Amino acid sequence: MNARTISYVALFAAMTAVGALIKIPIPYIPFTLQILSVYLAGALLGPRLGLISQLCYVLIGLIGLPVFADGGGIGYVFKPTFGYLIGYVMASFVNGWLIHRYQLVKVKSILAANLASLLTVYLFGCIWLYAAMNWFMQTSFTFNQTILYGFLLPVPGDLLLCFLCTLFIVQTRPRMVRFIIREENAKPWAKPTL
Repeated sequence: MNARTISYVALFAAMTAVGALIKIPIPYIPFTLQILSVYLAGALLGPRLGLISQLCYVLIGLIGLPVFADGGGIGYVFKPTFGYLIGYVMASFVNGWLIHRYQLVKVKSILAANLASLLTVYLFGCIWLYAAMNWFMQTSFTFNQTILYGFLLPVPGDLLLCFLCTLFIVQTRPRMVRFIIREENAKPWAKPTL
């Protein structure tokens, strides 16, 4: 990776950390702005670099820097919200892969890619929430409670962010192409078709 690529990866990791600071407390899973960085990392950096940016964010938090919504450190793995962080890593890859593989440019297409990313986050997040509450926290937590607290309560805000980010990506991605330098031997972005 060249210096410019590293700086883009670091920028999106930092944006995710800043998004964690802006939070609305709801039971078990706080609502944050981190998902915006996940969408943008995948859409603008591509699947590989988007994944790396979110992986860097998670690793920085696990080594002890307080960049997560509730602090940091290796013990964060046992918190009910850690699955959402794993979901960020995977979702940035999913979003980037869909947008870049199919060269999505229309609002509906990019919204579908963002929704796929959001579902990826919730899939990992809800599975981890259920496991952490029942096994790590030794609390009786039902499947219905997992769906309520892990999905239904935070989803309205995340859907709004999903739509706003879609509009932002549609407007800025064509202009950003010339600024984001891909690694050597990487195929340039093809002419968008969808």
